Amino acid sequence: MGTEQILTVSDATKYIKRTFEEDDLLQDIWIRGELSNFKQHSRGHMYFTIKDEHSRMQGVMFAGNNRFLKFRPEDGMKVLIRGNVTVYEPYGSYQMYAREMQPDGVGSLYLAFEELKGKLQREGLFAEDNKKPLPSCPTRIAIVTSPTGAAIRDMITTIKRRFPMASITLLPVLVQGDEAAPSIVKGIEQANAAGIFDVLIVGRGGGSIEDLWAFNEEIVARAIYHSMLPIISAVGHETDITIADFVADIRAATPTAAAELAVPSSDELYERLSITKARMIRAMKERYSGESKRLQQLQKSYAFRYPVQLVKQKEQDLDRLLERLEKEANRAIDRKKDKLSQLHKDLKRNHPKAKIADASERHKELVATLKRQMNDITKEKNHLFQASIAKLNMLSPLKVMERGYSLVYSGENKLVKTVNQLEEGNKVQIQLKDGQLMCEVKEKVMKRVGDNDE
Repeated sequence: MGTEQILTVSDATKYIKRTFEEDDLLQDIWIRGELSNFKQHSRGHMYFTIKDEHSRMQGVMFAGNNRFLKFRPEDGMKVLIRGNVTVYEPYGSYQMYAREMQPDGVGSLYLAFEELKGKLQREGLFAEDNKKPLPSCPTRIAIVTSPTGAAIRDMITTIKRRFPMASITLLPVLVQGDEAAPSIVKGIEQANAAGIFDVLIVGRGGGSIEDLWAFNEEIVARAIYHSMLPIISAVGHETDITIADFVADIRAATPTAAAELAVPSSDELYERLSITKARMIRAMKERYSGESKRLQQLQKSYAFRYPVQLVKQKEQDLDRLLERLEKEANRAIDRKKDKLSQLHKDLKRNHPKAKIADASERHKELVATLKRQMNDITKEKNHLFQASIAKLNMLSPLKVMERGYSLVYSGENKLVKTVNQLEEGNKVQIQLKDGQLMCEVKEKVMKRVGDNDE
């Protein structure tokens, strides 16, 4: 073997791993490729293969890093991955340990926006049935926004111009940066907890998608959805659309437009009040005129001019009605009496006692008929029985025996019809009309041809 060094598999793998880790390029590298075999473990770690037309590499992104992703990786997605390449010793294979990942060719923020939008829409957070109506004349308005931006100045100016009697409360929050989303959520929760506001405006001035991103965060969307106060979303310019706009009860194109939506115009209210006042005065005059005419008609009526005669007339009408009532009552009583009498008659006619008597008489008749028919049947059966006895007597062998005949039975109790059935010495039994004779054959004599029967 010589003096060359011999390494174990583990030693060789460790050496290769150190070589990888000592290469600065491999410790902070961006790799472009397509994801395949993507799998997310129950503990949150992501395992995948990154490949191109000619090669592939195993990769892993631990939960501590992938929790910051704005999108969900999928098989076939083109991505840019930043991390380090090293060797996984148990298998002796090299792999990518990803720290960052973003879509390649599509903005990661846009993809995250579309993914969250679809998720919340499926959950029903955008449904029109959940939208709360804005109050017609709110007196207490809360605004969740930055205290230093132009947006708050525009909103306050617009509200004071349109509806000076409204009270405005600013809940200052961060509207940009990593801490903006939690700050906005806190502002919304504080406005609801106060329990004194009629409407809530949430928003900020214009900016890039990165500047407005706090209003695309899921926690902000859910805080708006769970708000008990009606919320107007006022984020950016008219072309800027955020997740908050979809969840809010109403979306304003700009912060100034949100202020116009939040309160009515006092000038318009005064004009409407003047019109309503004029209509009420006109309606009251018309009502007064109509009621005055009606009063005049009543004053000219017979009742007001001749009240005593009217009372006497009504007394006569009352007497007549009482007489009619008495007659109708008597007729009703007579009808009820007639009906009661008829019911008594029906009851007597259908009384169970009469029906029982009829049934008892019918029972007696049926019993007599049954006895008579039984006697007739018995006589008929007796006659048939006697006739059958006579026929049996005529055919009975005992009757033949009375004329002097007898029957001979062998020892096997078989009827002897010919002498050939017996031999000398056989025992026989002779049946006579009045008993039996037990005999023994002494001699057997055959009948000759031509002998006469005696």
